[in-house]
Amino acid sequence: MANAIVWFRNDLRLDDHPALHAALDAGLAPVCVYIHAPDEEGDWAPGAASNAWRHRSLAALDAELRRRGSRLRLFHGPTLPTLRTLVQTCEAEAVFWNRRYEPAIEARDAQIKRALREDGIRADSHNGALLFEPWEVQTGQEGPYKVFTPFWRKALTQWQPETSWTAPRTIADVADGPGGVPLGDLRLTARPAWDAGFWPMWTPGEAGAHEALEVFEDGALRGYRSGRDRPDQAGTSRLSPHLHFGEIAPWRVVARLESARTAGTAADIDAYVRELGWREFAHHLLHHFPRTPTEDFNPKFARFAWARRDPRRIEAWRRGRTGVPIVDAGMRELWHLGWMHNRVRMIVGSWLCKHMRLHWTEGSRWFWDTLVDADLANNSLGWQWIGGTGADASPYFRIFNPVTQAEKFDPHGDYIASWVPELADLPVPLRFAPWRDPDRLAAVAPDYPRVPIVDLDFGRQAALAAYTDMR
Repeated sequence: MANAIVWFRNDLRLDDHPALHAALDAGLAPVCVYIHAPDEEGDWAPGAASNAWRHRSLAALDAELRRRGSRLRLFHGPTLPTLRTLVQTCEAEAVFWNRRYEPAIEARDAQIKRALREDGIRADSHNGALLFEPWEVQTGQEGPYKVFTPFWRKALTQWQPETSWTAPRTIADVADGPGGVPLGDLRLTARPAWDAGFWPMWTPGEAGAHEALEVFEDGALRGYRSGRDRPDQAGTSRLSPHLHFGEIAPWRVVARLESARTAGTAADIDAYVRELGWREFAHHLLHHFPRTPTEDFNPKFARFAWARRDPRRIEAWRRGRTGVPIVDAGMRELWHLGWMHNRVRMIVGSWLCKHMRLHWTEGSRWFWDTLVDADLANNSLGWQWIGGTGADASPYFRIFNPVTQAEKFDPHGDYIASWVPELADLPVPLRFAPWRDPDRLAAVAPDYPRVPIVDLDFGRQAALAAYTDMR
């Protein structure tokens, strides 16, 4: 049997894996490889939390391959010379991979495909990550969409669900070629192990992804439409890191939920699938507007008077020491779990971009390094949305009041108490705004900031004034 290189990237699964399926369907024995080349990802090499997840997901993928008689070979870059060496030493006829959509990776992959084909090697890429490729959904003028609702409406008219594919129970190993390096040589793990708090909550890998989907289907799916806004409850799917690393295909998620559709779950399923639609829209924007990770989509904000960068205030925001409990709870959750509830992401983002009046890239860079689900498309869209600078963004003058947001979405202060435990002994109303009773705050939590680092009313008015001046 002839051989093919199956090049794994952010598609760390075996089921629903188009590249692996293509190799087997062509009658070729797959040589499964992963090539670590973060320097080829431009300004967006994976962050520390993302690397910690990747280490465990690669280990899980290798274990699944070994159960089937194969293995995952790990290599350091550069990528093209490594692939060429593997093609030669493994006597491979083809290289198959699933596409990625980050601008630097798209350009790199196009170059690799051209070079391999010039070498006379079959080089094919596939869609293994999205319900729609970023270029498939177009306006009536055959251009990209800039507003989500018409994008999603058009996408739904084109939807042709992928057929799920289950990996074979056995995959023959190929003895030829180099065996690669040990996983530890990639140096993805946290040193020291500051990520220890992540893993009681997360199980990286394909099996963990399927387990998370099952937990969601049996629990938070019912009531998801409203429950997803409650950080004090387990109301979200928590599938985002599994989707980012390709441990489960989005079409399998949709198919699984649709199979559970009833009159009682229909609205919740529709709400969740719409959230997957925002993920699709994020990749659509990143492909068509590749500067969005660093530049304001709305060029008017080039004239906006952002505040001077104050390292002490930024550090207070990062460490959950702003004096605003819901903001501090979110930032501490991020630090301890590598993840933050989506509603709270909007609150902490609004606080940074509006009350602190700092450019959204200050937040996007921190999230990039600390989130296990750090995804360039989603991260850029989310931060430009909350910063008011992006496509279909929340207007800049929409400024979240963190106190009323906490009162509405954490009504008993349980989320705050769990992540800012020094405030747990305060009465519930004071958990939202402890500065309203400074004596009691000093007695209960003497080390907690007496007042917010930015006065809520002052910060709001300064942000609105800056926005008015820009206009």
